[in-house]
Amino acid sequence: MFNPIIDTHIHVWDLDHARYAWLDNEGPMLQRSFNIHEIESDRKELNITKGILVQAADNLEDTGWMLEVACQTDWIAGVVGWLPLQDPLKTEKLLAEKYLSNKYFKGVRHLIHNEPNTQWLLQESVLQSLEILAKHDIAYEIVAVQHEHIETAIAVAKKIPSLRMVFDHLSQPPIDQNEKFGKWGVLMKEAAAHSNFYAKISGLGLAQDNKTRRKAADIGSYVSFVVEQFGEDRVFCGSDWPVSLKAESYKESWQCYRQLIETLFSEAVSKKIFCDNASQFYKLSGL
Repeated sequence: MFNPIIDTHIHVWDLDHARYAWLDNEGPMLQRSFNIHEIESDRKELNITKGILVQAADNLEDTGWMLEVACQTDWIAGVVGWLPLQDPLKTEKLLAEKYLSNKYFKGVRHLIHNEPNTQWLLQESVLQSLEILAKHDIAYEIVAVQHEHIETAIAVAKKIPSLRMVFDHLSQPPIDQNEKFGKWGVLMKEAAAHSNFYAKISGLGLAQDNKTRRKAADIGSYVSFVVEQFGEDRVFCGSDWPVSLKAESYKESWQCYRQLIETLFSEAVSKKIFCDNASQFYKLSGL
């Protein structure tokens, strides 16, 4: 049996429950509802013992649906939802009345890459809401697809050092470019100097509209770089299913990550990346 894995980046969406505007620009593969049970057989075979559901729409309906799925699915351990961060009073009210008491509510994300303002997180109202998250020790997940997104996140870290944050998809490294680490590497190294930043290995290459099937060797140097910069205790892994289906199946994604990480790192470090670090970051129990 493989060592246990926590999949920290799973999406489930039901088109009857919430509106997912970004799907309008996707192909038919993703323009349907996705049920957590679709990956049940593969996740058992892969020994994925826990999963984190991550928001895919900037609305409360999506968050409510994920929490409902979590309640009904024994291996789902947490939800990264959405809050109206531009309204701190409403953010505080929702946390107090609905989410702080929900054991599955583990973090917050906003699709900042869909916002025309790359400094969206630095709005005064948003910063006030992020302070509220920090006060309650609720993590924030960053969708960075431009260098400016990373720069903005670093600015937030300087303003709110107690806010735990993670870069989803390693902030999309320049895998298809010939510049090696380039400015992405400079910024990620700067971010790693802040102890409240973590990095998530997931969804690599999709933001660049990757049309080819990646292999472990294609992303190995970027993963090594991130682990070197952030340290073995601040990196974990997620599938990005079903968006990852644009490149490969759920099983193939994890076969790639397992091959990559177990080749690059010791068994002890691999265990941290696959399980222990995620358990610590999302405050999971019983693992």
